[in-house]
Amino acid sequence: MRTGSLSMRLGLTVSLMGAGLVVLLATLAYLALTHELDKLARKGLENKLEQLEHTLGQGLDTHDISARPHSLLDLVMGHDNIYLTILGTGPGTPVLLSVGAKPQQPLLLDIPAGKPLAYLNWQDSAGNRMLSATRLMSLHNGEQVRVLMSLDRSDDEALLSAYLRSTVIALPMLLILIGMSAWWLVQRGLAPLKLFGHVAAQVTTQDLTHRLSVDNLPKELSELAQGFNVMLNRLDAGVQQLSQFSDDLAHELRAPLTNLMGKAQVTLSRERPSAEYKAGLESCTEEMERLSHIVSDMLFLAQVSHPAARAGFGRVSLGEEAQRVMELFALSAEDKHVTLNLRGDAWVTGDRLMIQRAISNLLSNAIRHTPEASTVLLLVETYGQSASLSVGNPGRGIEAHHLPHVFERFYRADSSRTRAEGGTGLGLAIVRSIMLLHQGHADVNSQPGRFTRFSLVFPLPDDGPTGTTPAAPARSAT
Repeated sequence: MRTGSLSMRLGLTVSLMGAGLVVLLATLAYLALTHELDKLARKGLENKLEQLEHTLGQGLDTHDISARPHSLLDLVMGHDNIYLTILGTGPGTPVLLSVGAKPQQPLLLDIPAGKPLAYLNWQDSAGNRMLSATRLMSLHNGEQVRVLMSLDRSDDEALLSAYLRSTVIALPMLLILIGMSAWWLVQRGLAPLKLFGHVAAQVTTQDLTHRLSVDNLPKELSELAQGFNVMLNRLDAGVQQLSQFSDDLAHELRAPLTNLMGKAQVTLSRERPSAEYKAGLESCTEEMERLSHIVSDMLFLAQVSHPAARAGFGRVSLGEEAQRVMELFALSAEDKHVTLNLRGDAWVTGDRLMIQRAISNLLSNAIRHTPEASTVLLLVETYGQSASLSVGNPGRGIEAHHLPHVFERFYRADSSRTRAEGGTGLGLAIVRSIMLLHQGHADVNSQPGRFTRFSLVFPLPDDGPTGTTPAAPARSAT
């Protein structure tokens, strides 16, 4: 199903809302005007009747009303829209005074007589709206007369009709103006989105340098543009990292494959004694083992980078896992007359095998780079809401400019020595990935020519023991 444009939908919505608001305001204005005109008409009749009652109380009787009505006529003279009728209260009493051309006698039967003022809305034979009011009034001699006064509201009707006509004439033009204004505002408001689409269309895997300008953007779109730029920065960094990783992986695989092919070709180039064939096969086996280590490390990195790897987490003792790893490297340490010491313990939440892998990678590097007859110290400490396992050793150390990059894949501070010792360049990258999976981090501190210390920092669990306890005595070799 094809959907309409956003600008059209927004413009139509704003136009309809504007039209509804205009109609509502016009209706409210008409009702308010009608109410005020009714109020003014009733107030006018009430004031005239009060004046009339005052005049009737100034020494007039029923005979004077008919014989000398001048004082009463003065109240209504000059008002062509006011009609007055006065009559007695007795049965068959004739009309005492009638001013105006509007016959009002039929109304005398429709409006009840009484002291309170009574109103009646009606229409004459010509269809004009009339408002009548009546009440009983007392003369100075105690007699009562009935007064009926009517107001012709043709002027009010003309005013309301003129308002309706002007509203009907102006409303279509006003709606058109609202629609055009809404369309212009929507187009202006959505104009920055075209820039978003333009930049997004230029972004490719080969070119991630395009960014959105946040200048002169509304606050909402500015925040969106900033988020879009952050996303592009992350994508750019990820693509560059992936490209660099692919290049590094190809480089790392090319060397053993080239060695394998070269050794195989040299071995097969001529007839050789069986001992040389055996030596060639052994050399090829070593290169194949190196390839196998690289592939295994890559698969492990892919595993620990997946969030599902956290499913098997439980409580782990850092001291116990470090002790197990030390027992595995005891023979390697004895060969170099290196002493392994472990101090402290702490409980964390994590995967036991992954933590062993991280400790193993650090300990193997420490033993490899530690001078003979030295000591490698494994120290477990707790501070604040964190637990740390550090592996420190004396030796050549790492230059300061290498420290920010040592946890990167295939990065080597001394590539020739590491390759000769059989390293893949992925050990520390695996350590960092394991720590990120455990919501911790890996640190390194080194003083060239003195010592190097790698640390695994874990967040402490919310429950369970957190204190540091002595670990079992470490195996050592001298």
